[in-house]
Amino acid sequence: TPGHFIGGPEVFGGGLHVWSATAMEPSRLSYLPGAKIRYLAETVPAVALAIIDGLVAKGRCYSALAQMLGTRSVTERLAQLLIILASVDGQSEEGRMIVDRRITHEQLAMIVGSTRQWVTSTLARFQRNGHITVTRSAIEIDDPDNLRTEC
Repeated sequence: TPGHFIGGPEVFGGGLHVWSATAMEPSRLSYLPGAKIRYLAETVPAVALAIIDGLVAKGRCYSALAQMLGTRSVTERLAQLLIILASVDGQSEEGRMIVDRRITHEQLAMIVGSTRQWVTSTLARFQRNGHITVTRSAIEIDDPDNLRTEC
């Protein structure tokens, strides 16, 4: 999403970058070599604090992901992922949460540890049960609390 960074945790260089991204729409990126980032962190305290804040945010995300993968069923993981996507990158409209459909069923499957076919059938079940509405451009979560209790 806009404002996120990739390339960490080797922020200052010296190792392999374990985070990557795929552009899903035309994007503009900035690249700073590790040595330049280190210099900025050493000389501009606000930059150092921003790096720390970014790493804390990434750490929270990965901690939540590890907990979710280890303690929840695949159905619960998909429901939670939809809610997270809607809250982070989506929008709210009249009590509904909306997930932009730039994310594919294949990508959802990779994130929750399942198959594209399973994601497609589970989304169809969520829709039959009145929890979501799937359109060409979005997945609308009609009632996030009901979706959470579905699982």
